[in-house]
Amino acid sequence: MVTSDSRTFSSRPKPARAPLRQAARQGFVPAEAAREAEAAKTPGLLARLAAANIVCDVVQGGHRLDECFSPNAVPSRLSGLDARDAALARSIATVALRRLGVIRHALAELLEKGLPRQAARLEFALIAAAAQILFLDAADHAAVDLAVRAARLEPKTAPFAGLVNGVLRNLVRRRDEFLALAASGEYDAPHWLAQRWRKHYGEEVARAIVAMHMLEPPLDLTVKSDAAEWAKRLDGVVLPTGSVRLRSRTPVAQLDGYDAGEWWVQDAAAALPARLLAPRPDERVLDMCAAPGGKTAQIALARARVVALDRSAERLKLLAANLARLNLHADVAVGDAAGYQAQPFDAILIDAPCSATGTIRRHPDVPWTKKPGDIETLAALQTRLLNRAALLTRAGGRIVYCTCSLEPEEGEQQIAAFLRRNPDFRRQPIEPREGAPEEFVNQEGDLRTLPHYWPNADGRLAGIDGFFAARLVRAA
Repeated sequence: MVTSDSRTFSSRPKPARAPLRQAARQGFVPAEAAREAEAAKTPGLLARLAAANIVCDVVQGGHRLDECFSPNAVPSRLSGLDARDAALARSIATVALRRLGVIRHALAELLEKGLPRQAARLEFALIAAAAQILFLDAADHAAVDLAVRAARLEPKTAPFAGLVNGVLRNLVRRRDEFLALAASGEYDAPHWLAQRWRKHYGEEVARAIVAMHMLEPPLDLTVKSDAAEWAKRLDGVVLPTGSVRLRSRTPVAQLDGYDAGEWWVQDAAAALPARLLAPRPDERVLDMCAAPGGKTAQIALARARVVALDRSAERLKLLAANLARLNLHADVAVGDAAGYQAQPFDAILIDAPCSATGTIRRHPDVPWTKKPGDIETLAALQTRLLNRAALLTRAGGRIVYCTCSLEPEEGEQQIAAFLRRNPDFRRQPIEPREGAPEEFVNQEGDLRTLPHYWPNADGRLAGIDGFFAARLVRAA
């Protein structure tokens, strides 16, 4: 059974959202002078403080992990960190969130009475340290010592430095016990999500999905041409869908072909919807929720006249930069897709906002920032987008609707309801010859990928994001 321990150690205050000096009084960020002094004499401490604060920002504040590491993050937890420490903080925070369920369970076992209310934020220092002790290649004594030092930095937590020391030393002694528990997958997903997946996919598949989420994600590329040649040059393999998956972990910007714009990063599942849309030269195509632009690039590469629409001007700047590197063109439009007005299009791609539960392997913050009610709210938005797309599709035109969600309300049920509302549309089933392996196509002819598809002994080559896509055609 895939479950998650629901106990918490104490009631927790909201995360600090203030500048550094004010944040010093609320969280693990010490006063500026103290930070500098500790950095000078305690290498690695600032990285651990940043990781603990970021986990808190995600779990308590609902921040996205990627946003926490953005140069424009508010609050910024990376001030004063060099590139190496920032990378270490990201590694700790990512693993802490990926294994948060079992880490919390282990700490609950070791803290039978919980943490004192006034020291509730110590939980996140303990989580960061536990991630290092259980799942990262860090010296035990260093992880324990730095967590103790972090506790001593703040008046509210300093009295409990001994508690931190004792809990983490006990964690080291019982490591094998907790690693065995981690291997069972018993606590690796929140209960409400695990319950949904068991209901919709069965116990065995639910377990396989969660197990895949515990692995580092692969790096997939969409190439402009000659996938086999680029796979050879970049030490990768060509997947059955045509994407190139790399074995290496080289920084993307350092890979051959990046500066020349010969490819872009895009999960193999995310590359399928634009291929199913099959844009043709000079067709008018609307990419309804376009940023950051991977699907827009695919449509532009097919020489269609594409309008890239998104409500976020900032995200569209990223899209424009990506297209410039790739030497591809799109007309960029800022606006709310649900109310967008234009002349009818030949084809529309709707990559709708969703719960993103199909991308947990890439975004381990998702299970801890989403709530059951979010699915209903997002499904209502998806319905509005589909209704608008129906109005913007010319007679004989087509829509491809997709979400990176495992939840039927955002996929299969959404399309069934759309077809009931719109009798002038019909489903155009997806066929394996279009680049979607047979196992990816459900009984209705829609695309449904699950994270545990494509098992491989080499974790870098295994799995795929969970996606749903359906193709709809309007009567001529």
